[in-house]
Amino acid sequence: MSAALVSPPLYQVLEAPAPADSGLPLPAEELKLLYRAMLRVRVIDGRMLNLQRQGRIGFYGLATGEEAAVIGSGHAFAARDWIFPALRQGGVALLRGYPLDLFVAQCVGNSGDLLKGRQMPCHYSDRRINFVSWSSVIATQLPHAVGAAMAAKLRKDDVVCAAYLGDGATSAGDFHTAMNFAGVWRAPVVFICQNNQFAISVPIERQTASAGIAVKAQAYGFEGVRVDGNDVLAVSFATRDAVARARAGAGPTLIEAVTYRRGGHSSSDDPARYRDERVSEEWARRDPLLRYQRWLAPRGLWDAALEESIAEEAKTQLDEAIRKVEAMAPVERATLVEDVYAEVPRQLKEQGDGI
Repeated sequence: MSAALVSPPLYQVLEAPAPADSGLPLPAEELKLLYRAMLRVRVIDGRMLNLQRQGRIGFYGLATGEEAAVIGSGHAFAARDWIFPALRQGGVALLRGYPLDLFVAQCVGNSGDLLKGRQMPCHYSDRRINFVSWSSVIATQLPHAVGAAMAAKLRKDDVVCAAYLGDGATSAGDFHTAMNFAGVWRAPVVFICQNNQFAISVPIERQTASAGIAVKAQAYGFEGVRVDGNDVLAVSFATRDAVARARAGAGPTLIEAVTYRRGGHSSSDDPARYRDERVSEEWARRDPLLRYQRWLAPRGLWDAALEESIAEEAKTQLDEAIRKVEAMAPVERATLVEDVYAEVPRQLKEQGDGI
């Protein structure tokens, strides 16, 4: 009987020793942009959860504790690339220029929502930023991402597609279908698994018998990379390398960003019912924002004043977006049929007139 495959080593940057004469790995403004984007996600998530608790939106999925995995990976893609998200990638949309009022309106589901209230909250989509709406049916976005990547390849377009997933999605058939197809046809796609240790209530050790997630790529003939998902620079650099390989025609990569979901799976979940919250406290000490602060501060790129400035700016912008969106009218009922039919059938028109 053959030995089990060994998981790739964990790639880290923030704690890795660097030569004494080494400079910054990215321009200073880009390094600060990563921190600004991470802190913005945390501020927004906290406020949006409060809105859900107040009954002003129906549902919300937080990325608290996973900001480095979200922002580090999203930062690596070009504007022309396509993003196929899962639940916690709203920060990638914002990073790509998705307006904050549309972000809020999508969660409210009124006339300000581009999707006209026809999707659950946190299911953002906007073709102007190449961001595709996902489905709560687990892993269905993965074959879609591979299909879009293959379309780009056939058109000789150098577009790369991002296929986001959680650890639980690796148990779904669509994950294996997408991985196999991508491997056989060398699709320009990067699979990014935010392994946050739990698929709702199922822990990773009950999700797979393999040595982690990244190792699964070997079965499909391409590279798997295991990265510290709370190290924003490690995630960014690993994803950049994968994007570059895909764009050069070298095929797909599976990135496993090892992180932790600090809160519930969503606003509907109580994680204390199925996990040891003492472990959560241990992961809190590995907070991705605090770790990045400790790296930035001695390089003169972070201090308490900057922190306060970013947080206050994010709060002010979010307050304004909420005020603007909550003043908007509901979605017009007529759109239920007018967006489906070029000419509305007589019986539907008569029903609509009576509403």
